[in-house]
Amino acid sequence: MQDAKARSNQERTQATRTALLAAARQLFVQKGYAGTSTPEIVAAAGITRGALYHHFADKQALFRALLDDEARAVAAEIEHAAPIDLPVRDALVAGSLAYLAAMTVPGRTQLLLVDGPAVLGPSAMFALDAEHAGRTLREGLQAALGHNLPHDATSDATVDALAALLSAAFDRAALEVAAGADAEAFRTAMIGLVESTVPTASAP
Repeated sequence: MQDAKARSNQERTQATRTALLAAARQLFVQKGYAGTSTPEIVAAAGITRGALYHHFADKQALFRALLDDEARAVAAEIEHAAPIDLPVRDALVAGSLAYLAAMTVPGRTQLLLVDGPAVLGPSAMFALDAEHAGRTLREGLQAALGHNLPHDATSDATVDALAALLSAAFDRAALEVAAGADAEAFRTAMIGLVESTVPTASAP
């Protein structure tokens, strides 16, 4: 009986959090972070302000949690497209294309690449990316290039720098596509960029 009650409480808690994040996402995409108030969020979610502050310290904490969910979803798409048994060069190409596709989810580019840096700052967004899509890219580059580099701090810095440069290029591609650019042209360019970065010999 106690276990059933605990499960029921956990389900209610999760349902409230989910409703808050869904309502906040819709409003942030429609009106922007600055143009969205917490009363609007709780009204759209159908809960009280007290419930909001039970889950999140403030609007920024709610926004950060939303961005974390979005970034985690992008990383999941990349990992699904690039399983561990795929040759590393092919995996990098597949993961790069999966990133671009994942960023076409309505509102995601605005949240992660426009509003996120403006609200949380570049450093916080770099850290968020490093936990998710950036992590998958760095792991792929390390697998592809690691055996061609000495295992020391210099090689780690080289991989980090390549990951940062490619990540910036991929983010720009996502922004261009969101603005109406030719998605196929950017997919082709991304493939060429990855293939020029990772030699064919790196593939097993």
